[in-house]
Amino acid sequence: MKPANLSLGTVWATAGLAAVLWWVTFYLSVSIFWIKIGFSAAILATFTLWRDPPDGRPRLDAAAVVQGIASAIALWGIFWVGKQVSTLIFPFAEGQIGAIYGKGEGFPPAVIFFLLLLVTGPCEEIYWRGFLQKHLMVRYGPLKGWLAASAIYALVHIWSFNFMLIGAAAVAGAFWGLCYWRRGRLTPVVISHSLWSAVVFSLAPIP
Repeated sequence: MKPANLSLGTVWATAGLAAVLWWVTFYLSVSIFWIKIGFSAAILATFTLWRDPPDGRPRLDAAAVVQGIASAIALWGIFWVGKQVSTLIFPFAEGQIGAIYGKGEGFPPAVIFFLLLLVTGPCEEIYWRGFLQKHLMVRYGPLKGWLAASAIYALVHIWSFNFMLIGAAAVAGAFWGLCYWRRGRLTPVVISHSLWSAVVFSLAPIP
């Protein structure tokens, strides 16, 4: 998990670029949301693969697949519990959660599924954990780096002006970041993120 010799300014500049891309994705009404989020994630992943490819050559083995699927199932369960609790505490929770799923209205679920599975999920992990968190953990230590990367991942979602979405990003980002920190491998996290998001937003939304 040794990063390339990039300046700290470069690392933080990519976080600024992510904030701009997420602003375009969530705030501007041009184009289709699922295409914009995939394109934004792909830009960040392209930079990462150009300057600092994660984990050398990631291995797709049985352990990575099992860990990825198991963690995706665990996160689905965490979100199920979180939804039950949040809808009891916050009167606005149900409407804001509905607004998240509403971004897929009028767009074929099958296209959403494959975009998230093959483009958005992998590209997000390549940058957010495979680049940003990796560099921040090396610069500031594992705990502070994980916390900082998780916080930035949540904060770029502020452009949605949706409290529940920001909270969901905080939970998911911290979860995937912890998986990456503890295992030191990106492949299981890519599988987890890609599978979880594809299923939740097209096949099995959190009830």
